[in-house]
Amino acid sequence: MYQDDYLSSNIIIFIVVLAVISIAAQWRIFEKAGKPGWASLIPIYNALVLLEIVGKPWWWLLMFLIPGVNFIFAVWMTNLLAKSFGQGVGFTIGLLLLSIIFYPMLAFGNYEYKGPAGIQHIN
Repeated sequence: MYQDDYLSSNIIIFIVVLAVISIAAQWRIFEKAGKPGWASLIPIYNALVLLEIVGKPWWWLLMFLIPGVNFIFAVWMTNLLAKSFGQGVGFTIGLLLLSIIFYPMLAFGNYEYKGPAGIQHIN
């Protein structure tokens, strides 16, 4: 009985730690891209801001509602995010398979935002 309580409380603590790391990483990624960090906390709006960061229109959000298509668009958007920070396919694979490691690396590492999908904008 007590072992189950101990195990379940450890699982809850682990999930909370993962959530905090995820939120902090997304907050920092938004700030690096020149967007407000608090936008990462608001559901749906955070996806719209992420679409702005990677340079795609708002209607892409609708593609995430279609089963099967949503997976393709999620992988595509992750690749565009990696490119937006000057990274390639290898980093995209890391973001997809080891997100708890690669998103904080992108957020807190020396990666600079290069513009939507890596295009440097000239003012």
